[in-house]
Parts: sequence; structure tokens; C-alpha cells
Amino acid sequence: MTVQRGTLPATQRRSALFQGADALPLTAALPAAALAGALMDAATPELGWWPLTFISVTILLAALLGRKIRSSFAVGCVFGAVFNFLHLIWVAEFLGPVPWVALSALQALLIGVGSMAITLAYRYMRALRVGGFVDLAGVPALVAALWTAREVLVGMWPYSGFPWARVGMTQVSGPFAEAASWVGTTGLSFLVVAVCAASLQALRPGRRRLIASIPSLSVVLPLAIIPQYATQNVGTFTVGWVQGNGPAGYFDNRSASDVFRSQAKTSEQLLGNRMDVLVWPEGSVDTDPAASEPTRRLLNEISAAYGAPLLMNAATTRGERTFNSSMLWTVDGAKQSYDKINPVPFGEYVPDRWLFERLAPDLVGLIQREYTPGRAEPVMDVGDVRVGLAICFDVIYDGVIFDAARRGAQVYIFQTNNADFRGTDENVQQLAIARMRAIETGRAVVNVSTVGTSQIINPDGSTMETIGVDTAAARVSEVPLREGVTPATWLSPTVETSTIIASVGVLLCAGLRARFRVQS
Repeated sequence: MTVQRGTLPATQRRSALFQGADALPLTAALPAAALAGALMDAATPELGWWPLTFISVTILLAALLGRKIRSSFAVGCVFGAVFNFLHLIWVAEFLGPVPWVALSALQALLIGVGSMAITLAYRYMRALRVGGFVDLAGVPALVAALWTAREVLVGMWPYSGFPWARVGMTQVSGPFAEAASWVGTTGLSFLVVAVCAASLQALRPGRRRLIASIPSLSVVLPLAIIPQYATQNVGTFTVGWVQGNGPAGYFDNRSASDVFRSQAKTSEQLLGNRMDVLVWPEGSVDTDPAASEPTRRLLNEISAAYGAPLLMNAATTRGERTFNSSMLWTVDGAKQSYDKINPVPFGEYVPDRWLFERLAPDLVGLIQREYTPGRAEPVMDVGDVRVGLAICFDVIYDGVIFDAARRGAQVYIFQTNNADFRGTDENVQQLAIARMRAIETGRAVVNVSTVGTSQIINPDGSTMETIGVDTAAARVSEVPLREGVTPATWLSPTVETSTIIASVGVLLCAGLRARFRVQS
């Protein structure tokens, strides 16, 4: 419907803002959104078919075109529900279906809210009758910025956010991943969605296909040919890494120190090998060394036997507070420590426990631990090598990873415990994030799990060595050291902030102008 100013009553002119001629019927849009959600899940590990991301995003954007607000919310929620219920099904392995349903539903609702903003962008630009460059490039850029802003905000809220599933992360095995070293995962999300939005814009009625394809091609071609930002090789670091495959799950049937014993027993495969550090995973010592003299003595002996410091992890208590702590243990005890900055909500602590105990007392009662967020810098010095650290859930937060790089980390060690999610896609999804972190920072990653999968990841994101799931094994590996900070490391905070401010600001201005135009 084309509106000529002054020829229709005000109520009819305003209705032009609410429904577009190119809107899919809701009976078609909802199944399309469901299909897009399923495709997005297939684009992530375990399948990891990265091209499906482009199809998924394009289908969803097409389903949002010309919609009313309530129906765009419904379309976004259907996409979010199908994607998250499939993608996060591993959550049910820990505490049953209730947390899985709650988390997936929350993520779906937040995607629904973000979808309303995208529909408004299309609506306002249609009302303003933009054309030319603004239509073919400006509209896709606004849509991509709004999508990316939603990802950033979801990564912050609620309860420290959940930046687990981002469009940029789906590209880790594709030809565009190296761009993440320049713009980060957030910037890569923006570029991928911009390509999809520009392609959709080119296919809409009234556009000259050849000219309309220029914006999407102008993004795709640089993405395909841009090399990874080059960091400088400054030597190697010899790492012994051990996956003990012990009973490390929260509800596993075990006795005190069973996990410790499995790690120590498996480590014996490495006796006699020279190494700079011996690495155990998260939860590898299941007694607090500060409260157990026998544990401290055994750790001293292990460091002495292998001729290297032991980077281990345990729950530690200081006063009334409990921390998830990694410690660099030498023959003289722990010399450096790092406490997990981002404990898992409803896994390692219960936020607003008073409220959720009323809603689900039996379920919340199962979670007795209350970890306190750490405040230490995510780095340690092993001899003259600076190591960047992340403990399990920490790896999904840009701030932890990039802070370590800015503080001079030459290699990363990620300690994790995947025992609560045996037999699911959780560990391979986390590994994909670890691979993207290697690409973003140009650093090698040593990813060590209690039960698998453990890997050494090269600075380009490729896999150097692997220990599979449910396997007790130990390896010694020469890991490259790198210096130099990638643009992504420095630009990430700016990209995130500017994306939110710019997208919301442009949307508000476009909305005001569109309403003024229609009412005048």
C-alpha cells in the first residue's frame, strides 16, 4: 500500500506504519520462523554446518518484514524457542527439564523482543520511503546492528547474561572466521546479519537485482579474503595436560578425593617428561587445600615429581565465601591463584535464592554451593611466560578473554568440567567457543576437561591434539607462544557499546520522523 500525504484520513495514514504489502501471512511466517530456528541449531556444533546460518537469518528477517508488533514478537519467539530448546537441551542433563525450559523460554522471549525492534526498523524505513544507498545498505546495517545489540544485551542480563549462542560463533569452521581477529565475535555477528539483510533487501520488489546485490557482495568478498590478524611467534611452551575422567559430576557417586586420585593416577603417564607446567582441569582437586594438610602435601609431591608447577583447580573457602579457584602449585605451595569471575547462575550459585526457593524449593535445594565471583586478573606468570586463564563458563565472556590478552597473555589455558553434561553437545559447543577465542586473540588455547573433550588449539583455531570424551589420558605438547594484540581485543568494548547506542538512536530517530511524516 502506497500512502500519498493529504489523500487519506490520519487514522488510515497511521495504519501504513503497521502492515506492509510484503508481509508473509502469519500462518506462513510462524512455520518459517520454526524452520529458521532448526537451521540455526544445525549451524552450531555438533553438526556445525555454518552456511545454514545465512539461510536461517534470511528466512527469519523475511518473516519479520511488514509485520505488526505483536505478530513480530510471536515470530521471534517461535524462532527463539525452536533454536534454544534444541541447542540447549544439554541443560536438562544437570537438574532436569525445569531449568532447560526456563532458560530456553527466557532466551526465546528476549529474541522476540529483539525481533520487534527489527520489524520497527523495516516499518519506519518503509514509511520514510528511503531509496538508493540508504535502502540497499543503510536498512541492512540498521537491522544487523539491532540484531547484534540484542546479542550484546543478552550477554549482560539477567544475572551476568548468557552469551553462549551468537551468530558470529557459528562461523568458527567457515571461511569468514578470520575476520573475528579484526572485529571480534560481536563484529562478525553484525557482518553476517548485514549480508543476510542486504541479500533480502535486494530480493524485495522494485529493486534492480544487479545494483541491489552490491552491498551484500561488498561485505562477503572482504570477509572471504581477509586474513587473520598476524600475531608474533615468540617461542614455545611445553604443557603437560591431563584428563582424568573421574567422577567429577555434581551428582556422581563418589568418595572424598576420588577426582584427585583419578587425575594423579592418569598423570603418571607423563612421569619422566620435561614440561613447563602440568595442567589439570576445573574441579580436579575435590578438597580445599587450605583446609587439608594431606592435600597440600600431595600437591607439593606432585609438583616435585614432575619437575614443574601444577595448575589445578578446587573449591576454596575464605571466611564465609566460597570461590572456584585455580592455583599454580609448586613444591612450596600455591604461589598464584585466580578465582572464576563468572560463576554459573543456578549451577554454581542461586541468584535471589529467597525468591526461587519459593517458586521451586525442591529444585533450588539441590544447589547447595554458592560461589562468589572472583576479582583477580585472569592471568598468571609461569616462569617468564604469561598465561591467560578462563574457568569453564568464563570462556563465553569477551571481557575475561580480552582482558587477559591486553595484560600480555601469550597463551591461554581453559580449565573446564563437562561431567554434568556427558553424552550431550555441550562440550563441543564450548570447544567451538574456545576455537573462536584462539582466532580472535591469535593465541594458542589449551582446553582441559575432566571428562572430555580436551584439546590443544592452534592460534588459527585449528586443532593440534585431542583427547576424546570419557577417556583417561595425558599428553605433553609444545604450544606456540604469541605476542601482539589483535584489533578485536582492543575494539570489542567499543564495538559493543557503539552498536547498542547507534542502533537504538537511529531507530528512535527514524520512528519519530516516520510518525511525523505520516501525521503531516
